[in-house]
Amino acid sequence: MKIALEEAAEAAAKDEVPVGAVVELNGQIIGRGRNLRETTGDPTAHAEIVALREASRKMGTWRLEGAAMFVTLEPCAMCAGALVLARVRRLVFGTRDPKAGAAVSLMNIVHDERLNHRLELKEGILGKACQDILQEFFRKKRRSNR
Repeated sequence: MKIALEEAAEAAAKDEVPVGAVVELNGQIIGRGRNLRETTGDPTAHAEIVALREASRKMGTWRLEGAAMFVTLEPCAMCAGALVLARVRRLVFGTRDPKAGAAVSLMNIVHDERLNHRLELKEGILGKACQDILQEFFRKKRRSNR
């Protein structure tokens, strides 16, 4: 999660919403990502998607069975769905997203029994630090918009 927080800080430095993600398999990082929507103009360039794409390229397959995703913010519906489709084994996130979270807050895609895959879930890891970086980013945004 510390590496995901580093990715989030890099996103903030580029004026992106500070969310960072890491994909781990067998103790090795196989994918890293940070929000890049503003930088790329791509609405799907969320930290989780960027990390999944890198991991899939590195592994040579879209099936990331046995992998774990560490992300600073609870995934949205798109990202939670991508984790299910990629067959990721475990999701670990830092802080909930009450407005868009799709693993606990608004819905629970990662445990939906209608889908063919479900993930282990752990939340709250370095939660305060994950929440703080987001709050500070938006506090600065509000100040600069006055």
